[in-house]
Amino acid sequence: MRKLEPKHQAHSPSAAQHHASAPARVGCAVITVSDTRTPETDSGGDLLAELIAAAGHPLVSREIVRDDAAQIRAAVERALAAPSCGAVWLTGGTGASPRDVTPEAVRPLLERELPGFGELFRMLSFQAIGPAAMLSRAFAGTCAGKVVFGLPGSPAAIRLALERLALPELGHLAGEATKQPGQHGR
Repeated sequence: MRKLEPKHQAHSPSAAQHHASAPARVGCAVITVSDTRTPETDSGGDLLAELIAAAGHPLVSREIVRDDAAQIRAAVERALAAPSCGAVWLTGGTGASPRDVTPEAVRPLLERELPGFGELFRMLSFQAIGPAAMLSRAFAGTCAGKVVFGLPGSPAAIRLALERLALPELGHLAGEATKQPGQHGR
């Protein structure tokens, strides 16, 4: 299993130290948000699970829920409650249609939002697909010492988000999410 490295390695000693002390393996939960996907047709969830495993992270749970805020929130809370889970990945429900409620369902659970993730994702998406990238409401944050990602359902968008942004920083993000207030180093 190969570990993805950031394309743009930080040059400061403290950034290198953060990466060196970051967990190499982070237990991951995958939640597909869809009214139509089934275990047989969940190509986005399949790709998420495949990319996570290829990066050396264990998949601790996988679930499909409807585009319903209460169901989405309950699935995220179940994943967050699992001691072996350090990251929750949601795919679907982040677009602009009235049924896309993943951000509204999950954001109230977040203790810290990571706006840079969504900003960078949309920038990279714009380079790939043009102005349609503005329709994405992809997001990331932390909750209960764990990292939460809200991704589009498109396999191309999932691959972009994981390979270019999330997986290279997952250990670092997971390490930061578990720090106690006032704790600066590991």
